[in-house]
Amino acid sequence: MADDAPLSEPAQRGGRRVLWPGGLSARLLLATLLVVVLANAVIVPVLLANRQRDWLSEKVAAGELASFVVSVPQGKVTQPVKQQILKAAGLVAVNVQADGVMREVLAPAKQRKADYGIDLRQEDLLSQMSGALDTLFGGGDRLVQVKARPHYLSGELVEIVVPDNPLQSILVDNARELLLGAILTSVMAGALVYLFLTFFLIRPIQRITRSMERFRADPEDPAAHLPPSGRHDEIGRAEVELDRMQLDLSAALASRARLAALGEAVAKINHEMRNMLTSAQLASERLATSGDPVVARTLPRLERALERAVTLAANVLDFGRSEEPPPAPRPAPLRAALETAAEDAQLSDAQTPEGRVRLVTSIDESAQVLADPDLLHRILVNLMRNAREAIDGAPAKNGVGTVSASLTVSDGVSVIRLADDGPGLPERAQANLFQPFKGSARRGGAGLGLAISRELAQAHGGDLTLVETGPAGTVFDLRLPGAPDPLPRRGGRKAAEAGA
Repeated sequence: MADDAPLSEPAQRGGRRVLWPGGLSARLLLATLLVVVLANAVIVPVLLANRQRDWLSEKVAAGELASFVVSVPQGKVTQPVKQQILKAAGLVAVNVQADGVMREVLAPAKQRKADYGIDLRQEDLLSQMSGALDTLFGGGDRLVQVKARPHYLSGELVEIVVPDNPLQSILVDNARELLLGAILTSVMAGALVYLFLTFFLIRPIQRITRSMERFRADPEDPAAHLPPSGRHDEIGRAEVELDRMQLDLSAALASRARLAALGEAVAKINHEMRNMLTSAQLASERLATSGDPVVARTLPRLERALERAVTLAANVLDFGRSEEPPPAPRPAPLRAALETAAEDAQLSDAQTPEGRVRLVTSIDESAQVLADPDLLHRILVNLMRNAREAIDGAPAKNGVGTVSASLTVSDGVSVIRLADDGPGLPERAQANLFQPFKGSARRGGAGLGLAISRELAQAHGGDLTLVETGPAGTVFDLRLPGAPDPLPRRGGRKAAEAGA
């Protein structure tokens, strides 16, 4: 009756499947049999104790009835008649206590002293059980003195002496019947529980287990996917969740394979692109010396296109890297970091004439955050570049806009808020904002900048979140744990740059 052996390696020992008692259904069967046996082990002594009490009560009643026979005037019942009465009732002696005086009613000519006594007036269940077991295993040639309250006689106490050999024979027969019934009950209950659990629990669990093992061995195997059975209990919920998990893992594995293939392809392309970009940069330097006004207007667009191509390849390589180096946080001047990132993101400062996207901030030069300077720079550049590209891509803005930066500290957490006045993010980008290859807001984008930035923020123990977006602009919050003390003022901005 053992269930099917699991397919996993731990379930096999020495190349042979362990069928008993390693299976869950086998263990449940053993547990059921054990529970039934334990229940009978408690019930059988109780039933034997009740049977012994009933038998002794019957003997007490027989002694009372026999006492009526000998209650005729003295001399009418001879000793041989008394012996016949005692033998017919199965008694040795009968005594009755009335008004505090114990009177011998029936007794043999030569009476043997009782071996032990039972008081039916005061016995509790535990004493009755122990007495029944004592009679069952130790009786046979002993006399027992039984005391009880009279039911037919007037008096305080009826005392009889009876041999326990007949009682032992009755208890042995009853115990044999009870044990036989217990065995049949155990087998039937165990079989029913086994069949019930096997059909409703074990086999569905085996199906789930086999599906998991096949999926682990080959996620692309169609047979590894377990279709839900439609059950509305815990097994049905487990089947539904397993099906969802397998679908999610399949998608994740497909995405991982795609990333691996993409990373390998980009790594090859990047090598060749370097040579092309080197030639393009040499050509752009030569074009910069040209006095042609058309070339002067076109050259910035060419440089931006080249930079975007390089950045896209670098982002893909960064995201495809198997392990990001752990950050080394230290106090870093935030104002200097913002201005450096703005330069790399092609933002202009407040001194630049109108017509460009500018960085506007009121953060003090002495303000610091706890972060890895290189990783913080990458985060800020990605956010600022996205803001500039959004503003450049909005016809109504005509390439003019601002990116504002502010710093707030609360409960030991530094929050850097970057807000732009661009057109906001489209809905398709908001739904998968931090998902690689899904959250790009512009055509041709890979959607990796925000995904990388959030991973870098979380590596610091912080996070990058979208606060709001709409026609008035987009706001991001960069949370970094820690709030370092400001730099001492030593010459203003020069001191901050020296600290950086």
